[in-house]
Amino acid sequence: MALRRAASQLTALAGRAAAPIVRNATANPVAPTAFRAPSVGIAAQQSRSYAHVIINQHRDTEFNNEKLAWDYTPENMKLVTDILAKYPENYKQSAMIPMLDVAQQQNDGWLPVSAMNRVAQLLGVANMRVYEVATFYSMFNRNPVGKYHVMICGTTPCMVRGAQKIEAALEEHLGIKKWGTTDDGMFTLGEMECMGCCVNAPMVVVADYTGGTKDYTYNYYEDLTPDSVKKIVDTLKRGEKPKVGSQIRDKAEPAPGQTTLLEPPTGPYCRDLTDA
Repeated sequence: MALRRAASQLTALAGRAAAPIVRNATANPVAPTAFRAPSVGIAAQQSRSYAHVIINQHRDTEFNNEKLAWDYTPENMKLVTDILAKYPENYKQSAMIPMLDVAQQQNDGWLPVSAMNRVAQLLGVANMRVYEVATFYSMFNRNPVGKYHVMICGTTPCMVRGAQKIEAALEEHLGIKKWGTTDDGMFTLGEMECMGCCVNAPMVVVADYTGGTKDYTYNYYEDLTPDSVKKIVDTLKRGEKPKVGSQIRDKAEPAPGQTTLLEPPTGPYCRDLTDA
């Protein structure tokens, strides 16, 4: 029985290996529909879908390959220099994540392989060391995203509080499925695991790349309903700034309102550190 089961599995694996895989390898990020949604072939490669992954293996394209030159702008190189100055020479690899973050903000929300190679060069490490970090953390996108990267919290408290309805409302309103990008390149819809706002569930986070590194923002929008989340994306599309945080409360508190800390605390207080 075990041998027959193993033989059956090997046959299935061989069939999958022989089947052609369609990859989004020739897509041009300038074209509005290039990253509207991942293809069936791409989805089949993934053990779990994440907007920052799309494919598990890098494939050179005309807009993402090692031959393309990439470097920090003079302004951002100053930021990188300040970041590196925080670490001893023998621990400067610790600057890798903030350096990748600056690179992603500069590059409209995603990391081409040439940007990762530049980070490796500045840190004096093998390129693979940077690839390992960039492919592990979901904060890094290895494919183009919209100007606004909208990520729905998909963890249990938000699901219990209606995250599925928020997702459905955004898909309908934006005309895309999760992991897709709108035709105008304005919005990419994704998912993020717990963002720590369980008391104000459901919620989304929006990474705003419209202002480059200088004006980059990463804001939480909480206590959402299908109507309120649609108003938020409409406000962003107009170039305006929606209310950040809870849409119905001024802080994290019980739904009926605050029940504790209604008066100033009696102490003891922290000492004045102004001149410390």
